[in-house]
Amino acid sequence: MKVLPTEIPGVVIIEPEVHRDERGFFLETFHQRRYSTYGIPGPFVQDNHSFSLRGTLRGLHAQLPPRAQGKLVRAVDGEMFDVAVDIRRGSPTFARWVGVVLSGESFRQLYIPPGFAHGFCALSENVRVEYKCTDFYDRLCELTIAWNDPAIGIEWPIEAPSLSAKDAAAPGLAEISAQLPDFKLIR
Repeated sequence: MKVLPTEIPGVVIIEPEVHRDERGFFLETFHQRRYSTYGIPGPFVQDNHSFSLRGTLRGLHAQLPPRAQGKLVRAVDGEMFDVAVDIRRGSPTFARWVGVVLSGESFRQLYIPPGFAHGFCALSENVRVEYKCTDFYDRLCELTIAWNDPAIGIEWPIEAPSLSAKDAAAPGLAEISAQLPDFKLIR
């Protein structure tokens, strides 16, 4: 297993070891002891699975304290552009983003710590995404941020995404700044 740092400390790309032979392949998609040695904490308490058609963009979503979530994301089938945005007020990387292509063929994963917003867009005809969460979903702690907020400036690889009504109406960072978690509370 390789763990690759990104430009934002705490957000890492995981390249699991894949064992292949004439029958197919095998890999571990999570091993608590091994992953924790690379700073990926547990426990993970909820698994989510989504299916999206080409051009679908989901996000940017986060959960605020006391239910802030870390996420371990992977594409099971297809290809996606996955994004993490630091929304911790006072963080040296506040409003910066990291994007990585994840696919069912590469087996790569992205770990996104609590205090980050998450979003992705489907690049292939369809994509199946699974991700583990460090806390349970709580509607009262949910936060949605505009996918195209110029204050963040994500360079999405699609121009006119298919969005949910909630994502299409999401506010920018400036409009919700009072709600954002403090960097000192979430490190």
